[in-house]
Parts: sequence; structure tokens; C-alpha cells
Amino acid sequence: MVIDFVELQQIVKEQLEQDRAVHTIEASGDTLEQAVAEAATLLDVPLRRLEYEIAERGFGGFFGAGKKAWKIRAYERDVVDKRGKAAEEDNAEESQEALVIEDWDGEVFVRLFLEGAFLKVTAPQGKGARVQEEAAMEALNQREVQHIDQDLAGRTVREAAGEYVRIGDYQRNPANDSTVSLEILEGEMKAAVKVNRPGPGGRDYSAENYINFLHSNTVNYGIKEDAIRDQVDNPVYQEPVIVAEGDRPVDGNDAYIQYNFETDKSKVRLREGSNGRVNFKDLNIIQNVVENQPLALRIPAHKGKNGKNIRGVTLPAKDGKTIPLPLGKNVHVGEDGATILADINGQVLVVNNKINVEPVYTVDGGVNLKSGNVEFLGTVIINGDVDDGFFVKAAGNIEVNGTVEKAELVSEGDIIVTQGITGKGEGMVKAGHSVWAKFIENALVESGDLVVVSDGIINSRVDAAKRVLCQGKRAAIVGGRVRACVEINAKTLGSPMSGTETVLEVGFDPKLKTRLAQLTEKKEELRKEFEELQRNIQTLVNIKKQRKALPEDKEEALAELMAARQTLIPTIRKTDGDLLKVQEALAHTNVRGRVSASAKVFPGVRIVVRDVREDVRNEYKAVTFALEDDLIRVGAYEETDKDLVKVPDGYTAD
Repeated sequence: MVIDFVELQQIVKEQLEQDRAVHTIEASGDTLEQAVAEAATLLDVPLRRLEYEIAERGFGGFFGAGKKAWKIRAYERDVVDKRGKAAEEDNAEESQEALVIEDWDGEVFVRLFLEGAFLKVTAPQGKGARVQEEAAMEALNQREVQHIDQDLAGRTVREAAGEYVRIGDYQRNPANDSTVSLEILEGEMKAAVKVNRPGPGGRDYSAENYINFLHSNTVNYGIKEDAIRDQVDNPVYQEPVIVAEGDRPVDGNDAYIQYNFETDKSKVRLREGSNGRVNFKDLNIIQNVVENQPLALRIPAHKGKNGKNIRGVTLPAKDGKTIPLPLGKNVHVGEDGATILADINGQVLVVNNKINVEPVYTVDGGVNLKSGNVEFLGTVIINGDVDDGFFVKAAGNIEVNGTVEKAELVSEGDIIVTQGITGKGEGMVKAGHSVWAKFIENALVESGDLVVVSDGIINSRVDAAKRVLCQGKRAAIVGGRVRACVEINAKTLGSPMSGTETVLEVGFDPKLKTRLAQLTEKKEELRKEFEELQRNIQTLVNIKKQRKALPEDKEEALAELMAARQTLIPTIRKTDGDLLKVQEALAHTNVRGRVSASAKVFPGVRIVVRDVREDVRNEYKAVTFALEDDLIRVGAYEETDKDLVKVPDGYTAD
């Protein structure tokens, strides 16, 4: 079996993890030597092959008080070496995890306590040097220790247990004793001792002495035993040393509202396009939300944590304060009692420090570079014009108190334009319900219900699922193509001066007619593609028959062509099926369809009712064109329902 480098690297890594699990242990003991011996026993290795680090230094205490065990982490030396080599091979990953053991020499301390002269020897760490007996004896002689127990001193040096051991006597001179004073700091939150250096024959303070001194001065809480032990070993004289510290109270945090939307209206969020450029029309000023969308969450207040001073007195903390939920219009509280949810689709706002969801978004000054494009899950009211190149999209209505230029308006409801639509050949207005405008010129307009215009429709493409109605003093349809399922009704159709063809089509759903054209075009494209595949396949098949075989590249090409043909066949079948459904829907459209003019119809107008076409060659007055016995008949003018021409009440949602 061949193992690549990546697999080998993974095997080595897993093996190292196993080594750690098996060969790394923790051990403890009253002395360092006891902890090391226990580790060697657990690992079943001789002491010479043991490597360790001190995890926690022990303390022998004074007459049993404050005693603390030594704790170490130990490794078999070979495993440590193996780990180091593996680390280098593993691109330094394991080397970051390898434990570094600091080199630290052993130390010797001699202190003169009330009970006698004491010796303390600490063990080295890493490659540090051990304390020799000569160094210990020199330190004892410097402090003029008498009646030294030589055997005990030697054993203390060898064991290096880090504990003070009574080793002899000394000639005490009480006048030279070290003295201690106490300072209470920061409003009884800290206590410090200031120590005077002892003179010849003067006694030192032990850890027990310091603790008793603090207790006698009613310092009962927060005593820092580590700092005291360090002061015993490495005394600081004539400077305050902090030996006790209380816990300050921690007040609880107040409740607050975590918003899931931007509350600062001054922030403009520009969006970068796929080409890396920023479209300054997309300012993202509106923050749309949908029904039941979480808008904000109340983060609860926290309880405070009491403290204590060095006297042991409890210092009460303040609990955080709760706050009410900022409920405004069209929002509610979730089941958890803390989440604010939207009641409706719309724009989320903070008004007077309360969260509101507004179903109406008002744009003052028009849609332009200042406002950016508008996209809103409700009704949009624009007090101004919609400039070239911008779009407005709304889930509700769109009301424009101005003119719509070469722009795009898309609404699931009604679109109302108080002036007019000047599309300049590219503007597009599409409404789920109806479109209401003063005039439509050079624009594309689609409506799911009505298109109602007061002045006229000029050179535009207008589709309405029901009716297109032009009712006013200058209500004319001139040029372009207008389609409606039920009716097209205007004052004047065509123009005596216009050379542009005016096409008016009724009796079918314009969407279905558009879909029919699209599917017919797609079917033709698929037919051509299929025939091209067939020709190429047949060519290669003929070559193969003649030569008995094809070159490898041609054989691959043949296989690809046949696979493409197999993929294309289901698409062709689906397109044929969709086309048949649309044709059947159009054939079963049970609508009479009519085109009416209350004033005049000029020659040059083309009338289409279902599949029957009639080109108007004579001028007519007050007529209606309708289909009878598969012919388009001209009859008396049939007036439309005047109620259809009225702008519906309440379209602004005010």
C-alpha cells in the first residue's frame, strides 16, 4: 500500500495525540521530591528519563497552617524528544503546543522566627542548578545561626522541598526585630504592610505572623497568601506591600433594546454591484420588513454582584433596571415577552423612541440621486417626479404627484401618476391592478386590470388584462399598440396627420398572447437546434459506415452530439406542451371584445378582435368595432361604464 505525504502527516499527528494521552501525567506530593517520585511510578520510568514542569508550587505552612501540595506535569524524556522532532515535521503546528520548561536555579532562604532559625531550599526547574550544602551553610552562618542540626540541614538541601524547616537557634535581640505597620487603603478595600528590616539577632516575620497581625487588626477578608509567602521569601522593606484586597461590588447592567435594523437615518448604505462599482441610485434608505419579522429584542437587566471589603463587610451592588418595550404602530410582542415583531409588511422606523411599521413610504422631492431607487413592502407616495434611470418597486400602490420619465415603476397594486408618463421609448410601468395617468407617451405599460388615461396614449405599447380607457377632452390613442381583453375605449383613435400605425387588439388576455409569441419563438429556435444536431450526427454516422470506424476525437464528438440531442428532446416536448396549453386558454377565452371611439376613428387604424383583423380605410364617427359571425362589424358607439373611469377612493392608504 502506498501512503502519500498528507496521509503520513496525519498518521504522525494521530500518533502524537496518543503519545500525549499515554505519556503525560500529573502528580502531586507534600514535597517536590515526592511528586517527582509519584510521577516516575505512574509512568513506570526511571527518574533519569523523567522530564517535568512545576504546575503549582507547594508550601509547607507553619506548624500545619497554610499547607499546600506540590503539583507537577511529567513526561517521559524520549517522548518529549519525539514530540519536538514531530513538531518540526508538522510545519511548526505541534511546536506551538510543545511545553517549554523554564530553567530556574534552586534557592536557599534562612529566616529567624520566634521559634528558632529556619532553612528553606527550593528545587531547580528545567536545567537549573541545585542548591549545594555549602551554599546553605554559608547562608546560615550569615544569619549567625547556632546549634545547627547538620544532618537535618543536609537532608533539607537534598530534598529541596520548598518548606521552612527549623534547623537551629539564634541569639535573639528583641530591639532589632523586624516591625510591621498596617495601611488601610481605598476605603477599606485594600490593606498594605510596611516592614522594617531586622537588625543582627532580630527576628523575621513568618507567614503565620503576618496573617495573625492582619486578623488582630480586623483584616479578615481577601488576604493574599501568595503575596505574604513571597514577602517572607523576598521581603520588601520600607515600601507598602498589598497583602489583602476586597471584592468591589459590580452593579448589574440595565436592560437595553437590541435593534435588528439601522436606527440612524443619517447612515447611507451604498451597495456595490457585481462589477465592483457602487450604484449611487441604490442608497438602501428604506428598511423593508415582512409580517412577523423580529424587529428588536429586549436584553434583560442583570442582577448585581455584591462585594466585600477587607473587614468582611458586604458591599451591596445595584441590580440593573428594566425598561418597557418601545411598542409603536403595527408591531406586537412575541410569546417570549421580549421580542418585538412586525404586524404587517412595510417600512420599519423609530418615531419618538418607539418602533413603528409604516405601510406607506413618502418620498418628498421626487425620486432622484438624493432619494435613490425606492423598493418598499407597502405603498409609496412620491411628491415629485421620477427621474430618468431610477426605479420604484412597491408591494402596495405607487402614487406619483408628478411625472414619470424614462424610469421603471413596478407595483403589486395600483399605480397613479397625476401628471403623465414620458417613457422616451424605454420607460416601463407595470401594475398588478390598474394604472391611472394623465397621459402615456413613448412608454411600455402593463396592467393586471385597467389602464385609465385622461388625455391620451401616444406611440406606446399598452397591455391591460381588462380595459384601456381614454376619457377626456383630448383622449386619443395615436400610434403604437394597445391591447386589452375586454375593451379599448377612447374619444379619438388614430390621427389624420400621423404616419405611425395604430394597432388596437381586444378579445384575448395580452399576457397569454405575449406568452404565445415567446413560446412560438422558442419552439422555432429549438427546432433549428435539433435539426442542426441531427445533420451533424448523420454526417458522422455516414462517415463511420464508410470507414467502419471513427478517429477517437470524432467518436467523442459523436457521443457528445447524441447526448445533447437526448437532453434537448424533453425541452422540446415541454415547450410543445406549454404552447398547447396557452393556445387552448386563448381559444376558450369567452370575451366579446370591442374597440370604441366616442368621437372619430381615422383611416390607418388597425383593429384586431381575437384572430380577425380589420384595417380602417374610412373615417368613422362615434362607433364601436366588435366581432360578429367571425367578422368585425361597425356599430353605434357603446359607452363604457363611467364608474370604471373614477380613481378609487382610499388608494393612498391615508
